[in-house]
Amino acid sequence: MAPDISTSTIEERREYIKKTFPCIADCDMCGLCKVFHGKDAETAYDDYITGKRSYMAVSADYR
Repeated sequence: MAPDISTSTIEERREYIKKTFPCIADCDMCGLCKVFHGKDAETAYDDYITGKRSYMAVSADYR
């Protein structure tokens, strides 16, 4: 479960995103960059990491 923005730090949220969406440097096999419209996961989830929007709200942008 994603750390809540009200009770976690930026570092905890960034680490969660890194662990949840690891870059394997083989876009043909992974596809995460395609899901995030050419962005890496940290860029795509920047609003969550910085505490502006919840994890679910940001995730909804990519469904």
